[in-house]
Formats: sequence, C-alpha cells, structure tokens
Amino acid sequence: MSTHPKTLVLGATGGIGYAITNSLLARQWPVTILVRTRSKAAALFADNPLLTIAEGDAQDAAKVDSLAGSADFIVHAINYPYHQWFGRMESVTRHVIEAAKPRPDRTIAGRTLPGPATVVFPGNVYNFGNTNQPIRPDSRPAPCTRKGQLRVELEAMLEQAADAGQCRVLTVRLPDFWGPNVLNEGIRPVFLGALTGKPMPWLLNADIPHQSVYTPDAGEVIVRLMEQQWTQRLTSPGDVAAYRVWNYGGTTLSSMRDWFSQITQLTGKPSSVRVYPRWLFSVLGLVNPVMREVKEMLYLYENTILLDDRATLAALPDFRPTPMDQALRDTLRWFAETQLN
Repeated sequence: MSTHPKTLVLGATGGIGYAITNSLLARQWPVTILVRTRSKAAALFADNPLLTIAEGDAQDAAKVDSLAGSADFIVHAINYPYHQWFGRMESVTRHVIEAAKPRPDRTIAGRTLPGPATVVFPGNVYNFGNTNQPIRPDSRPAPCTRKGQLRVELEAMLEQAADAGQCRVLTVRLPDFWGPNVLNEGIRPVFLGALTGKPMPWLLNADIPHQSVYTPDAGEVIVRLMEQQWTQRLTSPGDVAAYRVWNYGGTTLSSMRDWFSQITQLTGKPSSVRVYPRWLFSVLGLVNPVMREVKEMLYLYENTILLDDRATLAALPDFRPTPMDQALRDTLRWFAETQLN
C-alpha cells in the first residue's frame, strides 16, 4: 500500500501553488486543489489520476474543512491583490488552522497517524522591513509597512496554533519569484517584453543586486522539506517540530538590468529596460487601489534585501537549482505558448 501523504493545496493556480502542486504530483503524491474556476485549473494541469480539482472559495470554512478531512499537509499558498489582503488573509489563515486540527480519519498504510496536519506556508521578506542584514530563519521581525505587520501577524497566528497542538507548520520564506505561471504585474510584462521586443519594466533601480527565485526550484525545495518531515513522522514522530521556519533565497542577481539582457539574448530581441520612478506610484495610487498599496513596498526595489538560506541548503544536500539558462528558456517557452495571442 502506498505511503504517500495526501495534500490539499490552496492557491494552486498562483505562481508558487502551481509549482508546489507540480512537484507533489511528480512524486506521485495524491493532491486535491481548491480553485475558484475549474476551467482555469484544468488548463494549467495535465490530466492526472492523482489530482482532484475541487471548485470553491477558500473563504468558505466548511469547504476547506471538508477537503482537508484526510489531508496530511495543507499548503496555504493563497494570495490576494494587495488591496484585498486585510481581512481576507487573516480569515483564510484561520480556516486553514481549523481544518488542520487533529482528527481520527488521517490514515496512511492502514494506520492512523497521531496529531494534526502540517500547514505549509510560503512566507516572504516583508516581516523584516528595510534591513541591511541577511534575514535568518530566527531573525526578529521589524516590519516597516502595514503589509509587513500583517505578515508578522499571520506567522504569529500559525506559531501560536502549532504551540497549542492545533497544527504543525512549515514556513518557507522566499524573495521575489518568477517562472511559468507567474503572472503578477512585476514579472509578466518582463517576459512578454522580452518576447515581443518591448521595454521590460522595473521599479526605481535596475542596477543593484536583487534576490529572486525560480518557482519550480522553490516548489522543489518546499516539497523536499515536506518529504523530510513526512519521513520523520513515519519513523520518529516524537522528533517532529511543531513549528519550523526555513529560508530559500534562490539567486542573487547582480542587477535586474543584466538579468534582462540575459533574457533578451535568448529571444534575440532588443534589450530595453523601462525604470518606473517613485513619483509615478503616488499619481497612480490616486485612482488605483493596488498601486496605492504598492507604494509602501517600494523600499524593496531601492535596496538589496537578502534571505540567508544556508540551513536549508545544508538540510537538502542533493538539491541542485535549475541552471539559469534552462530556467529562462522554460519560462519564455511557457509565456510564448500561453500568453501571446
């Protein structure tokens, strides 16, 4: 009988959730995804007998709870546009914690595993503000924005729930990310510009180092950490930490301008960068609620913020990140096949 754990993924049609789901399925783990639009998910994922697509809203607590009934892991990769964070992110996190609580129907290989499900939470660097020191897994939060404070509060909710035995938590903090199906307004125009010869946009400063991660690598790191914990639960359940934080920083690019040039060398199109100034977001924020929220995050583009991921890489000695050239080619191919009309 298979000993693969069952996983519920929330946010599977987003960039990180998509990558995690693909890594899980590549390991033959059964996965259920909760999506608002079934057709969108069906277009993203190939037919797979191990994948169950459920349609619904993660704000529906009863729906999340019913799908998580036999789940060993719940991936909380839900994200909303910035202006919808407040209220929604807190409530969906509460639903996930509630769904992870211990119940008798979580079984594997014909036996019940004690304890709650593990919540897998992709974090970010917002908790630590404009720091010039590498962020360690145990660094103290020092947010300088409202959204940073909210991320601190979400992680605190998860840690308190883990300490109370309501769930286990694997938080994996990531920097900016890019790759197939990353369709935010910071990344999508870059790859479409590279494919069409249009200027590739960036914010404030394209000439300083910037840490960024390729989503399939992030998904692989997260799933390897899940795999390690699962093995430990089967063999030494008493040694499994209730709450654990990991960092994965991906690649520290010498500058975005150099990276953009590397991308256009693969497309054969002109390399052109359009850097948007700070004042523009003040103007756009008058009429656009997302741009209003972006304004407080601009420090991330004026400074180099770094995650210290040495502990993660030491724990995963066989992990090898995708070579940059291959990662860029695969991402360009995905955008060319799915985003160009």
